[in-house]
Amino acid sequence: MPYRPPLVPYETFVADPPELPTRAPGEQGAAVVTRAEVVGTDPHGVTLAATTDDGATLAARVESAGDGMIRVRLAEDLAARSRSARALTLVHPEPGPARVTVGGGYVRVDAGGVLAEIRLDPWGLRFLAPDGRLLLAADPGTRDISGRRRTLPLGRSYVDGAPVAWHESFTAPGDERFVGFGEKFTPLDKRGQRPLMWNFDAFGGESDRSHKNVPFYLSDRGYGVLVDSGLPVQFDVCAATHSSVQLLVPDDLLDYYVLAGPTPAEVLDRLDRLTGRPYLPPRWAFGAWISSGFFPDSQQRVLERARLIRERDIPCDVLHLDCYWQVAGNWSDLRWDEEAFPDPAGMLKTLSEQGFRVCLWMNPYLMTGSPLYAEAEAAGYLLRRADGSTYVADTWHGSYPVCAIVDLTNPAAVRWFTGLLRPLLEQGVAVFKTDFAEGVPADAVAHNGMTGVELHNVYALLFNDVVAGVTEEVAGHRTVWARSSYLGGQRHSAQWSGDVNATWPGMASTLRGGLSHGLSGVPFWSHDTGGFHGTPEPDLYVRWTQFGALSPLVRLHGTTSRLPWDFPPEAERHAVAALRLRYRLLPYLWSAAVMAARTGTPMLRALLLDTPEDPTAWTVDLQYRLGTDLLVAPVLDPSGRRDVYLPTGADWLDAATGQRHPGGRHLRVDVPIDRLPLYVRHGALIPVLAPAGTVAEGPFRDVTLVAWGGVDGRAVVSDDGGDTVITAVRDGDTLRVRVDGPLDVRRVSAVGADTPRRVLLDGSPVPVTPFDGWFPA
Repeated sequence: MPYRPPLVPYETFVADPPELPTRAPGEQGAAVVTRAEVVGTDPHGVTLAATTDDGATLAARVESAGDGMIRVRLAEDLAARSRSARALTLVHPEPGPARVTVGGGYVRVDAGGVLAEIRLDPWGLRFLAPDGRLLLAADPGTRDISGRRRTLPLGRSYVDGAPVAWHESFTAPGDERFVGFGEKFTPLDKRGQRPLMWNFDAFGGESDRSHKNVPFYLSDRGYGVLVDSGLPVQFDVCAATHSSVQLLVPDDLLDYYVLAGPTPAEVLDRLDRLTGRPYLPPRWAFGAWISSGFFPDSQQRVLERARLIRERDIPCDVLHLDCYWQVAGNWSDLRWDEEAFPDPAGMLKTLSEQGFRVCLWMNPYLMTGSPLYAEAEAAGYLLRRADGSTYVADTWHGSYPVCAIVDLTNPAAVRWFTGLLRPLLEQGVAVFKTDFAEGVPADAVAHNGMTGVELHNVYALLFNDVVAGVTEEVAGHRTVWARSSYLGGQRHSAQWSGDVNATWPGMASTLRGGLSHGLSGVPFWSHDTGGFHGTPEPDLYVRWTQFGALSPLVRLHGTTSRLPWDFPPEAERHAVAALRLRYRLLPYLWSAAVMAARTGTPMLRALLLDTPEDPTAWTVDLQYRLGTDLLVAPVLDPSGRRDVYLPTGADWLDAATGQRHPGGRHLRVDVPIDRLPLYVRHGALIPVLAPAGTVAEGPFRDVTLVAWGGVDGRAVVSDDGGDTVITAVRDGDTLRVRVDGPLDVRRVSAVGADTPRRVLLDGSPVPVTPFDGWFPA
């Protein structure tokens, strides 16, 4: 468990993880691989008999999982799989071709982009790039001056004669950096941290407790490591010792992959090949989502919100109704509160006619006061205790009545659960917010025999799979708005960061979580704009909305109102201006989303993704690139001042002033409340639309192309009709723009000190349209 600060009450949760046991001083129990013999080779890899220092023999396998991917397994029986695989498979490898050579006491498995070199006696394992450069090497084990073990190399550990965990360790150069591990709200470089792969109800977003864990990390040395296990895997990233990264896997085997780059984007692409491509949400999901807030609601209030949103010309495509669309105390029985919502079908029809889609909150828990509880308990649809009784748990931490948890390993329970969701979708609901799902207790027992420890992490995937499946069946898309997830969760778009505090530090830690999650293979992420818990001060509300509007997806939500008109007029004006900017950028945002779904690189990009050779980019964690061409630095302090780092590889233009700055430098800026620090890559071609209140269906129409710098450039814009390739060539005072594809480009603007006097669009002269700016005067 994470370190508990002294004298501060520590809130425990019904679903806290089991702790690995600690050995007493002098107690033995680590069985470490010391040598191996070749059992056989084949076109994919090598099988080995590994001998441990206690005389036991284990089975080992090193094989290609495709170009640039090596899989390593250690088990009693290589047919073993993670105990979580009884619910679902997390990794989907296909043995790839490899060149296997044996000789001189070594075995080499060459998988193209990466080579595994095995020393048989004494045991050693390292991974090399095609040019011979060392990527990663196993740590044979570190001991201190007294001979005590400080790291656990390849092998297995016992306590009281029972196996408790498999382990592996890798050496780490003193300046190596590590990122990933899911949505962690800690500094981007995880060196010195101990990420635990256990989904928590995180009580906010400002700690190492995470709703979404991914047992994967990226190194600045040009590789990634993926562990295939749904159990509470523990990583020690140079914490116990500065020179080693350790994996502890309390499962039935050790099963990990080394994924070569050399770039982070290439590593993420290979991660997706193993775990699945991201799901691209429908285009309307990239519009603004505005929530009822976490307080009692009614049909009348919903319709009044909708009326005011349209009347005040606030861009919005989705209205989210939180818990109180249901009867309080009956969460989550998925039935309208008939008193508060007497005609939900009529309400949904009216909202649809106004251009709104509706999202409903839900979770997989059932309060004992629900009229459905007795039916579900009698039918065996709920998780149980070892004695067969229904497991009733405090999933709301004392705030609301105790709940049972729907057993999604039971096919009958899944049919019953989807039978509650389907009528809502048929009624006109567009999408569900899939909240919670981190609450499976460690000592629960599932229908399929899994323990709570085995089920806990992957339960989030089961939950979102079920809801996405019935949504696709009725509504034609698989989008959910999910809080919890695990390895492979990129198939569930979108995900949001949970119940963060409405404070300036809360906004900063939220951004760190989004960057880490994006570096774990999840491209479509969001957060509660304005913060969830508490009421943001007006300036914070504006700054957070500016951040939200330039996030992959945006939703305004909190325990109190996040409606723009519930803040002072100036704050409303600036917040709405940020949303309007988002809608103008929709062709750019949609194109970035399409590319993210194809490649696995996130929309909200840590700087290291595009400039991995820039060492500073691996440490900057409070700004990001949105797509490849926009650099966003949210203001995180009420003073409006912040430092901005402009990455190498390009010059950057201030989006407000057009001023050009070279890359590879820091700026200290003072930014007025009506805008945020936003920079555009010099040479970028950005397609923009006229302001609109909703995301229009069909192809983008009447597009203005903004040439930042008025120089040579290239852009790919995705649309309903396919991709359009736009190229610009500067020839003296003329900019020649060619549009190859269906995009409806009507005008060209140019920004910068040396803008062209003439523009030829597909050979025809067009006026150089003055750029009207992205920020109000």
